[in-house]
Amino acid sequence: MSRPLYLARNRHVHSIATMVPKPPRMTLFRFPGVRHFSVSAVRREIRDIAALPDRIVPHYQQTKTSSLLSLIWPQPPRNVLLMPKLHAPHVIVSAAEFAKHIHSNYPGLNIVFESHVANTIHEQLSFPIYTAAPADATSLFANKIDLVTTMGGDGTILRAASLFSMHYQVPPILSFSMGTLGFLGEWKFQEYKRAWRECYMSGCSVSVEDLVGPHTQVAARQAANANLGSDSNKDDSTEQSPAWDAVRGNGQCMGLSRSSKILLRNRLRVGIYDAEGRNINQQLLPTSTAGPGGSIPEIDDITYPSARSATSTGGITKKAPIPYLHAINEVSIDRGAHPHLAIIDIYVNNHFLTEAVADGILISTPTGSTAYSLSAGGSIVHPLVKSLLITPISPRSLSFRPLVLPLNTKVVLRLSKRNRGRELPVSIDGKRRVAVSIGMEVRVEGEKLEKTVEHGWRGGVPCVIRSSSKGDTDGIAEDDDSWVGGLNGLLKFNYPFGGGDPEGQH
Repeated sequence: MSRPLYLARNRHVHSIATMVPKPPRMTLFRFPGVRHFSVSAVRREIRDIAALPDRIVPHYQQTKTSSLLSLIWPQPPRNVLLMPKLHAPHVIVSAAEFAKHIHSNYPGLNIVFESHVANTIHEQLSFPIYTAAPADATSLFANKIDLVTTMGGDGTILRAASLFSMHYQVPPILSFSMGTLGFLGEWKFQEYKRAWRECYMSGCSVSVEDLVGPHTQVAARQAANANLGSDSNKDDSTEQSPAWDAVRGNGQCMGLSRSSKILLRNRLRVGIYDAEGRNINQQLLPTSTAGPGGSIPEIDDITYPSARSATSTGGITKKAPIPYLHAINEVSIDRGAHPHLAIIDIYVNNHFLTEAVADGILISTPTGSTAYSLSAGGSIVHPLVKSLLITPISPRSLSFRPLVLPLNTKVVLRLSKRNRGRELPVSIDGKRRVAVSIGMEVRVEGEKLEKTVEHGWRGGVPCVIRSSSKGDTDGIAEDDDSWVGGLNGLLKFNYPFGGGDPEGQH
């Protein structure tokens, strides 16, 4: 190309370039006192739960208008165990959404998962999470967890309760129904923001409008003391923790006299004894301490409850014998794979009741009355009725009917010699199994709910209950609202054939 032509083309390009308007030059303004942030790597970490502070034990207080208890946090809960339904990817996604919400809006929370769940979900979260090795989960969860949140069906709630089956105190359980039936689940997941707020803030007894001056805070503390029935010498027991201040200002506090309601679900205390009368509960360990495909931990690696050294964190002592395990649903003994019926001698308060010839026997709680016992023909019992049920599974005699007994009844199931040397499986809440042979006993009694000075009540499984929308001043509607709704909506109680609504339904 000749030089004149090259220069001509260069001038043409230059002339076109000068016609294009240049973008305005940006000026960077720096404001004094403002910190300039930089983008850092996302922290997807799994940490050891042992580094977390010990659990906060809430108070459970009785009220005059309800048989349910009021949940009172002395300070905001810090360590929250999230338990999504296993083998359900859509529930894992919801669990991640829930974890992000509470981590962003409620400062100071430490979110905990079981080890196999943590390995699955931690890549979806931009903040550290905590877990424990399967062999240490039983003791560490009991010592560290303030609140449990389940996302699944009734089986997920049983899985949560089984983690604390060797301990006297169970953290409150907030349950979202995302399973098959969900009779025990109180909330739909779409309501998780409201449900969490009500549970977390239960005990923040000063409304946002009252945070004007010290005199209003003192008046609020006095009102809280009156609600708790405490005297003037116990002001420090209801002193509001400064940690509430971080969440009061964002409008989360529900105001005076507002608290979540707790249903203490009774448990059974179960002991397995060999023919010589020796306790062999160590052979019946919770399978939930092992992850999928994992093994059950060794006896020496687990701490067990001790009746002589009960503490506020569950009363555990190293390498002590297991006096009993707890069941929230039922204890069952059945014929297993054997073709012949099981033969079991039943004793009630040391008195011989009957020789049961059946597929098996169930000892159930009122909570378990809507589970296996219901399928076997047992009665439906309200969870506030302190009782236990004996339900035969397909008995040979038609006169063997289900029984409802007081909660403090001691029931013994002893394998009869007529079983021809067979071993029969015993199961607790469907989570633990062991084979028992002739002469061995399964001893069952209801767990005692003890009233304590420090925390109001000890024992049972505290479940957060949805507040009633009817506002009955007698408290009757509040106690029965979700239970009656579950009978009608989930179990289709007394629905006619053909799928129509029962006559007279309102």
